[in-house]
Amino acid sequence: MADVAGTGDWLAVAPAGRVGAGPLPVTVDGVPLVLLRAADGVPVAWLDRCPHRLVPLSAATVEGGALRCPYHGWAFTADGRCVDLPSRPPGAPLPPRAHLAPGPRVREADGTVWLDRSGLAGAGPEPLLSNVDDVLSRAWHPVALSTEVTAERRVLLVGREWTLRRTDRGSLAAEPGPHGLRERWGVVWLAPGPPAVELFDDPDDEDAAYVGAWLPPVRTPAPAGAVADNFLDVAHFPFVHAGTFGAGEERVVPEYQVTPEPDGCRSVQEQWFDNPADPGVAAGLRPVRQRRRATYVYRAPFQLMLRLEELDAGAVKTILFFVQPESLTSSRIYTKMLLYGIGGVPRPGPDVVAREVAFEEAVLAEDLALQRQMRLTGLPLRPRDELHVRADRLGVALRTELRRFVARTS
Repeated sequence: MADVAGTGDWLAVAPAGRVGAGPLPVTVDGVPLVLLRAADGVPVAWLDRCPHRLVPLSAATVEGGALRCPYHGWAFTADGRCVDLPSRPPGAPLPPRAHLAPGPRVREADGTVWLDRSGLAGAGPEPLLSNVDDVLSRAWHPVALSTEVTAERRVLLVGREWTLRRTDRGSLAAEPGPHGLRERWGVVWLAPGPPAVELFDDPDDEDAAYVGAWLPPVRTPAPAGAVADNFLDVAHFPFVHAGTFGAGEERVVPEYQVTPEPDGCRSVQEQWFDNPADPGVAAGLRPVRQRRRATYVYRAPFQLMLRLEELDAGAVKTILFFVQPESLTSSRIYTKMLLYGIGGVPRPGPDVVAREVAFEEAVLAEDLALQRQMRLTGLPLRPRDELHVRADRLGVALRTELRRFVARTS
């Protein structure tokens, strides 16, 4: 069948029996698409990406006849309308660009679904900050935990390989020789070229009395920019983290402010959360629903910190989060926890620390599962390529600072 409708360049893309209410991914001329049937049984096709953060809609679930994006829960009917944007306040209007952009024409004939490839626009977002972008050579990056470098260790950074080694006196050396090499927070940091941004202030000075614990480093195929954006994002909790803490999180994100700082930003947010592990809850002293203050700190390109203060129970958890851009398809994540007052005592014991580490590993595993569904090889830096809403102020600040970083180092 060369032409089902009389015009166009029609291509058979799937047996009709495989196209149902759920998303069926297909790729035509290198363009990822999703096929599904509308309520009237007619097949339709859309670009395989949510307009918000460009996560593939082929990973969406079907709820009430609509596709729900796995990242932030945006929901779309088969005709492309966005019918739910959970982070917005009740009654707030939907942004016009929240709806899916028109897809290619689709026809069903002879037991086959056909697509008009002449209407296919495959241009992706530009520019992308990828893990191998040379501008990242002008920054400090984590390349190993200090405990991982006992003799020689090969590491990958911005698409290049270095060999780390310990000298007889215990100091560090690297080949080929980088511009800078240092240890801080129990991490080995390497700067391939003159860094445009220094490491941010040492939080261990503030939290010297806290108990520290590292999570085992993990890898993700997502670009470092997307990993950093995921860490700063507050709207994905109810959807990505439903298996750990997200089920009790509010879907509507209260308005919050972001304060620019040199080479980054800071945001202080007060949130409600469920705290069943608080001993005061078991003793009947406090309700399970409690308040916390969340302070997010970001420094370009991929240094992050989150300080969670339980305002009712008095416990504090600080999370240091660093990302190593290894290759186009690999980033390595380093996470350190600093704990105070967890379990009702100033310095929690080994059992409590192990429990907190295991919980944080489970939370990170949920993020990694989402990141494995992403397709982009970099973070879009042009504002128009994604749809930013009020809940995304930290993500917008991240992209703004990365654009400045690129401008300074190009």
